[in-house]
Amino acid sequence: MGEFGGWDMPIQYAGILDEHEQTRNHTSIFDICHMGEFELYGKTALEDLENLLTCNVRSLKIGQVRYGFLLNDQGGVIDDLTCYRMDEERYMLVVNAGTAEKDAKWIQSRISADTIFVDLSDQLAKLDVQGPESRDVLEEVFGCALPDLGYFRFKEFQALESSTIISRTGYTGELGYEIYLPAEEAAQLWQKIVEHPYCEPGGLGARDTLRLEMGYPLYGHELSDSQSPALMSRGMFIDRSKNFIGKECVMNDLEIPEKLLVGLKFSSKRAAREHDAVYLGGDEIGEVTSGSLAPSLGVAVAMAYVKADLAEVGKILDVEIRGKKFPAEIVELPFYKNGTART
Repeated sequence: MGEFGGWDMPIQYAGILDEHEQTRNHTSIFDICHMGEFELYGKTALEDLENLLTCNVRSLKIGQVRYGFLLNDQGGVIDDLTCYRMDEERYMLVVNAGTAEKDAKWIQSRISADTIFVDLSDQLAKLDVQGPESRDVLEEVFGCALPDLGYFRFKEFQALESSTIISRTGYTGELGYEIYLPAEEAAQLWQKIVEHPYCEPGGLGARDTLRLEMGYPLYGHELSDSQSPALMSRGMFIDRSKNFIGKECVMNDLEIPEKLLVGLKFSSKRAAREHDAVYLGGDEIGEVTSGSLAPSLGVAVAMAYVKADLAEVGKILDVEIRGKKFPAEIVELPFYKNGTART
């Protein structure tokens, strides 16, 4: 167990490698109850969210989810989040635990008087069931068919005695579902799911190796409040056709980036860590943000910010790991390309 965002969180159960392989090949359940959930509703909620978020909110259909960034006035990332359109004038934001309090204050200070903000974090639990067998597992546990959901879609769903929201956004690269339900009912549902013979619990350790293999950013590593998301996303999840808080800085970074996020693949299992320096020849050109052994690939991988003019796929760089330099190749993300998330 370990502290994370004010919560006592499971780092591992059977072990990170076992849980990683379980998720890639079968199914795992992750306790994600630490995530925050906010509801915004009212006739001005849409316009407020368009101003607050980088992604296009207006085109969201009821039942659709979109990933985006909440920025400060300088274009730095306060948080990365998902936006659910629940109804014509009702939305849910799912935010990171470590930034939830900061997010709430920022949002409340910048919404209209007619937009109602409700913090649902203490009322809602979130369980993530991820893996290629996740649908089979849940249908056997629930005793009924799951709704047919496209990627980044959700529906309200009756699960056993619970009225839930079930979505398909994922953070592992595999087919999977997120279940939002009343907090007081979470332990009972967790127990029923882990009793299934094809599902095992997974901790934050495996969750991190799974997301790194997919090249997904982690707040506090690839994203921070001191730089815009343009350097990571290269324009993805950013609607340039609308105005939003921090847009000017983001547009400057899109036009003339000083650095860009790249994927690095090593030929060995020697893993780089956050802040390890990246070199081209004798010149330091960047810094690692996340690094680990990629269990599905059998070698170490990392993400790093490097000088933009050197962020070229195929280029060989050196990473200094505990005093010794190791070669790594810039590769296209994701590192792992066989995920079932879009199945």
